[in-house]
Amino acid sequence: MQPGITTGDRSFQFGDGIFTTIRVRAGVAEFWPQHLARLQQGVLRLGMTEPDWQQLTEQVKQAISAPEQVLKVVLSRGHAGRGYSPLGVAGPDIYINTAALPDYTQQQQQGIRLGLARLQLGCQPLLAGLKHNNRLEQVLLKQELATTDWDDLLVLDQRGFVTEAIAANVFFYRAGRWLTPALDQAGVAGVMRQVLLEQLQAEQVQWTLDELQGIEALFCCNALCGVLPVHTFLDKSLQLTPVQQVQQELACYVA
Repeated sequence: MQPGITTGDRSFQFGDGIFTTIRVRAGVAEFWPQHLARLQQGVLRLGMTEPDWQQLTEQVKQAISAPEQVLKVVLSRGHAGRGYSPLGVAGPDIYINTAALPDYTQQQQQGIRLGLARLQLGCQPLLAGLKHNNRLEQVLLKQELATTDWDDLLVLDQRGFVTEAIAANVFFYRAGRWLTPALDQAGVAGVMRQVLLEQLQAEQVQWTLDELQGIEALFCCNALCGVLPVHTFLDKSLQLTPVQQVQQELACYVA
């Protein structure tokens, strides 16, 4: 594990790497097997050198310093001279840091207001789903959010398909079924999304905004905030009860 990043690191230079953000609950890295599997998939898809995964698991355990906190694992392709080519790069380099866990209690109980982003995500199937280290689109989206009164923004891709919130995945409830956007062209396939896909037996769909007219409920989710109900999407009021049932099921799952 690297003590600190240097200017020769390809993650610093090009965003050449991947990361995952983990909730520590009761001193344990929650959903670590899913986080580990996502890191492994990212390394494979980017053609990076694999680290010692068992050693990484031990490093994650050793990095935990509080019962409840945020833990972030970053894998850089490694260090090299100038130029984009990854040939001959020795790596990867591993960085792990921790932070205080934000309090999402109010949002989890009362829900949030969701607007619509002007910025649309670029489509790149080779990177779709990955939590790679170049997150400039999300930086711009947070900048856009700061100019609004919304709690979060729903983001479309450049084809006009609903994709995700700024830093969370989204699920929709319609006619007794849960659905979530397919992420084969853009977006980040989060660990909480993976857990809930299986738990809810949700269908992956490609929807335009018009499809959202018929939804009854909507929630945002990620590994840190869990499940956040959306009580208002633009000018539409949504039900909280279906989302509260998901929250109860998830609480039983992680207990």
